[in-house]
Amino acid sequence: MSPARASSSSSFAVDKLDLTLNMASFTPYYQQIVDHVRSLVEKNKLKEGETFCSEGDISRALNISKMPVRQAFQKLRAEGLLVIAKGKRPVIGSGRVPWNFQQLRGFSEEMRRRGLVPSARVLSLDVGEPEVEVAQGLKLTIGEKIYCLRRLRFVNGEPVAVVTSHLPARIFAGIDKHDLERQSLYQVFEQIYKRKLHWAEERIGAATATEEDARILQTKVGSPLLVIKETTYDVQSIPIEYSVSLLRGDRYTASVISVRRN
Repeated sequence: MSPARASSSSSFAVDKLDLTLNMASFTPYYQQIVDHVRSLVEKNKLKEGETFCSEGDISRALNISKMPVRQAFQKLRAEGLLVIAKGKRPVIGSGRVPWNFQQLRGFSEEMRRRGLVPSARVLSLDVGEPEVEVAQGLKLTIGEKIYCLRRLRFVNGEPVAVVTSHLPARIFAGIDKHDLERQSLYQVFEQIYKRKLHWAEERIGAATATEEDARILQTKVGSPLLVIKETTYDVQSIPIEYSVSLLRGDRYTASVISVRRN
């Protein structure tokens, strides 16, 4: 079967894509669109800040429904390749999603705020003695134990981060009995354990992916990772979580606003 192609009667923006779909391929339409747009960005044929076409433009040009185009836009947005503001046309992004540290939001809250679909898979959940760094971060006394929760975080079905949360066992007794894949951890803190969150302290660094990191995050060994170490406090200024997040460096970048004070 011959490939579908953007018609010459469509807008210049669509023509510029030179987009075709291989109808005989086992690769879904949305993935073919994503792969093509990503390639154009990598080759600098689509530049950051450039206005992009709408879902309707592409679906009409290719004579397909909006559903696969919408899926493609969601994935491109998750990868930071598209920036979509309400009521405005899409804009080509840098390929990295800025993570804003000015607001205390959980991973799920932040992704939903951007119109993306977050999910999680629990990799491990154990109770034990904390490492020195964790004990200091949580201000634990000698002999106190912690829950160590390790989760793989997804955005629109794509693995983007491994988050290890260290939680004082005396505060979160029985947390292992809760569904930590379907529930936001911050919601569990506030709604189940009645710990109102107030502020967090972050340290941002970089690392390279080990073989295990690369396997879990579906990236290459040695690829860059953004490392975020965060201590979260409740309204009584009690540290209740010490987390270490490894985010794919090709998907995320840190965004911090600094204000000069006189």
